[in-house]
Amino acid sequence: MRRMEHQLVRTQPQRKGFVSLEVILVLPMFMLLLLGLCEFSLLMSARGTVVDAARAGARYATLHGVNNEEVGDEVRRSLSGPLGKYARVDSRIGEYSGDEVLVRVRVPMAAASPDLLWPVGYSIRNRELVAEARMLKE
Repeated sequence: MRRMEHQLVRTQPQRKGFVSLEVILVLPMFMLLLLGLCEFSLLMSARGTVVDAARAGARYATLHGVNNEEVGDEVRRSLSGPLGKYARVDSRIGEYSGDEVLVRVRVPMAAASPDLLWPVGYSIRNRELVAEARMLKE
């Protein structure tokens, strides 16, 4: 009987070190996925804010007697923190009622999110979030 127990113990495979090897192989991919998810969610949130600011600027530009500087100020008021600080606002305001009003807002992606994926070759440096809104002047 002892001989059978001894043989059973010997036939079980040795699994020392496999867990650490699995962690070493899977952890970098998991971290890359997690960092990508964080960066993407920050950029999508900032994109929504920039789109809302462009719409607010276009609504303001439809009013009579408004100039480009006032539209830019309205857009920057709608943006928060570094988004408003680095925003570039281009607007084209019609003179007469029924003319098209165009407001374009550009914000560097680096102002919205840290550059987390640069080690793998995807960088947000020198890229912009762009939103454009068109409306008719009242």
